Amino acid sequence: MTRLSVNINKIATIRNARGGNMPDVEKAALDCERFGAEGITVHPRPDERHIRYSDVRAIRPALSTEFNIEGNPIPSFVDLVLEVVPDQVTLVPDAADAITSNAGWDTVHNRDFLTETCRRFRDRGIRTSIFVDPDPAMVEGARLCGCDRVELYTASYAEGYREDRQKAIAPFVEAARAARDCGLGLNAGHDLNLENLEYYVRTIPWTDEVSIGHAIICDALYMGLEKTIKAYLSKIRGC
Repeated sequence: MTRLSVNINKIATIRNARGGNMPDVEKAALDCERFGAEGITVHPRPDERHIRYSDVRAIRPALSTEFNIEGNPIPSFVDLVLEVVPDQVTLVPDAADAITSNAGWDTVHNRDFLTETCRRFRDRGIRTSIFVDPDPAMVEGARLCGCDRVELYTASYAEGYREDRQKAIAPFVEAARAARDCGLGLNAGHDLNLENLEYYVRTIPWTDEVSIGHAIICDALYMGLEKTIKAYLSKIRGC
């Protein structure tokens, strides 16, 4: 069954806008677990504009579900992951000034770098996922880098869903089949929401995990966090 990992970056964004500790990011992570989330995702960036490295250190020992840290494997990020030892690390090629992730890795041209990075994390027993566009060649390239999973960058699916959902999901089905055929686990994330999530998981039911943050926090403004998480779980489990 596909698992829901809640990305809590936006909660930290709200906190950082005013300083202090409101909302409490660690409490929010524990509440997400209590409300049914099967994992917590954080994406610390070098400028710490939302999740801070100190948040990552504080949250890790408090969690009872899976902890996924995603980000660009610059030296400080690698050191943090090796220190904290999450259940999963997701390698994302975002620039320091990127508002949000906007592309997957070119796993062919970056093979040497990604191979060494995956080796370092896997030597510590950390499951490693590489963020890729829905391209079988990039999936196969990720396998050759020695990762355990790929995470498909689902922005184009979300953008095309309303106009033609079958066309929008077609490249993801192809990439997902490539991952399955070469023995990789499969994650998905970016712009998945209550409108498009069920169709995605129903069409690609071997998806191991979806990571969702922005949409969940937006919906929680109206529905409350507990009802929102349960609504997302319902979309997943109804498939």
